[in-house]
Amino acid sequence: MPTVTREYEALDNAAKTARHLESVEETTTDIVGEKLVLNMGPSHPATHGVLRLILELDGETITKADPDVGFLHRGDEKIAENMHYNQFVPYTDRLDYLAPLANNVAYACAVEKLLDWELPARGKAIRVLCCELARISSHLLGVGVFAMDVGAMTVFLYTFTEREKIYNLCEQLTGARFTTSYTRVGGQTRDVTPDFLGRLTAFLDQFEPIIAEVDGLLSKNAIFIGRTQNVGIISREDAISFGLTGPNLRASGVEFDLRKAHPYLDYEKYEFDVPVGKVGDCYDRYLVRMEELRQSVRILRQVIAQMPEGPINVAEAKGLLPKKENVLMKMEELIHHFIIATQGIDAPAGEIYFGAENPKGELGFYIHSKGGGVPHRMKIRSPSFVNLSILSQLLVGAMVSDVPAILGSLDFVMGECDR
Repeated sequence: MPTVTREYEALDNAAKTARHLESVEETTTDIVGEKLVLNMGPSHPATHGVLRLILELDGETITKADPDVGFLHRGDEKIAENMHYNQFVPYTDRLDYLAPLANNVAYACAVEKLLDWELPARGKAIRVLCCELARISSHLLGVGVFAMDVGAMTVFLYTFTEREKIYNLCEQLTGARFTTSYTRVGGQTRDVTPDFLGRLTAFLDQFEPIIAEVDGLLSKNAIFIGRTQNVGIISREDAISFGLTGPNLRASGVEFDLRKAHPYLDYEKYEFDVPVGKVGDCYDRYLVRMEELRQSVRILRQVIAQMPEGPINVAEAKGLLPKKENVLMKMEELIHHFIIATQGIDAPAGEIYFGAENPKGELGFYIHSKGGGVPHRMKIRSPSFVNLSILSQLLVGAMVSDVPAILGSLDFVMGECDR
């Protein structure tokens, strides 16, 4: 269980350290005077979207915090219950819209679990490639915006430059830069192009020094350390009891990663480490994401080296659309295409749940099917929604100036929180 290394501790700031090491009860017991209620958001750059925080203040100290969500609610779950399974794929792009490739994969894996379909080896490898590219892209934004929230503008420029390069790779792979809709139930829309793996290798070669550059700019920076160490501490027990997942859970010392605990897509065949923190503060959450960038690069290099040959879609002719050239030339294929396009995949009756290790945490899909091409019920477990539940406890006792650092370290996105 590798633990992220805290190479440099902040200079002793007695007042700040004492404030964050005291319990919530001790912090709020001596508060006297009139309290002020402050609305932070939903239109505020530091809330990273339409999150409204109702903060009760005594001076600069937060005595009560109430997160108010739902401003972006679109009813995705109910929409899914009125669509064929493959028709819902573009909606998954709009959940965590910073990692659409990973959302596509998680949803497709859930439906394939219901159908009892097994993807061929090449199809699984391409999906791992998609997931790890999405993880790098999401963490780059998370680290860059987190750094900018606490005053480090240069890091933001580095990370966004690298994300643009990833978008170029996504465009070559999927035909789109942002809302990819690449994965389908049973496979992918198309195979990787012959030169794609070479371009990906070239990106990884120049990206690893950038990780070191960002690490050098932040990890030993006294201002960044002062804003993040011993701020927003989440204990191991609280992280578990609030149901946190992803880097926010692992930063609190809990080694839980679905790619290791419940392997899917042949993740057990790849060598990588799961970084964990010691303290569970904002600084640890940053360190965990930085190490996950390195581990994703490590996984991608193994995918490139071990990419198998063969088909990318399941060998289930009745459940997949036939090739376009066959549809145009053969009556049987045309009828098959018409049935799938109008009625959808004929799924069996049953209930399943599938969770994937997305950049923000466990993205899960519960599907209840009564048979046919449309789910009877669908429930989405969005990691950002669950991770935000701890704010009402985490913000109490902190200063107003600590709120941007705490929110940035949680790295949530409201698209999947509100669904």
